[in-house]
Amino acid sequence: MLLAPAAWAGFVAFESVGADPAAITATRDFFRTVVGGGITAGSNGSFGGLRREINWDGVPDARSDPNPLPANFFNVNSPRGVVFSTPGTGFLVSANTGNRTSTPTLFGFSSDFQTFSPEKLFTAVNSNITDVHFFLPGTSIAATTSAFGAIFVDVEVANLTKIEFFNESDSLIFTRNASVAGKQGLSFLGAVANAGERISRVRLTSGLNTIVSNGVTGGTGDLVVMDDFLYAEPLQAVPEPSSLALLAVALVGCLAGFRRRRPGG
Repeated sequence: MLLAPAAWAGFVAFESVGADPAAITATRDFFRTVVGGGITAGSNGSFGGLRREINWDGVPDARSDPNPLPANFFNVNSPRGVVFSTPGTGFLVSANTGNRTSTPTLFGFSSDFQTFSPEKLFTAVNSNITDVHFFLPGTSIAATTSAFGAIFVDVEVANLTKIEFFNESDSLIFTRNASVAGKQGLSFLGAVANAGERISRVRLTSGLNTIVSNGVTGGTGDLVVMDDFLYAEPLQAVPEPSSLALLAVALVGCLAGFRRRRPGG
């Protein structure tokens, strides 16, 4: 099911759901076109310097289930300008069929999940919340983006899975629930700023239940994981107007002091 883009407080939302990757590919491609960068990836998931993508599939076995994924993997090991955080205990990328036959794929829930881009998925551990923070790729310099989209897997219950955007002041500037796709279904949800808004942090809430380890959940309720992330190229964050004003006052004070100290002044 393809849903028409919808405006929300300076953002245009893109969403679709379906039983297989083909059902949401057109929406994913439309989102790509609007953000820009083409369809051919360069190094570190860069598309023409306009867009970055993460599909998890190149994460090595040493950083895949049952081993944790470092929160800064996609800003240090593969610099794409994002660092993750969670109230939980970490993150997992699912195991690779060919190299980790001792670890069941898809977090041990093959009858619940499928992939959009084979063959790995992503989840927080002991939490249904993943926060995405932006940096100039490969640096510790804070950055913002103008668009973000994600693919959720197995959204079966309405109003539990959502995306939220926050600006540099950590104020909520966009929120939208992912549409229900049914068992093993795929839900694409993303939004693009259309009035200059900048996104400093994205919060992804994935269902209600949580994964503790391969084949083990932390409770009951809708169990949702994630596949591809897509986002506009992170750009260095610009200070808020209030911060600029304070900086200007400080500079005026420094200049005044300099004049007073000049010889003969």
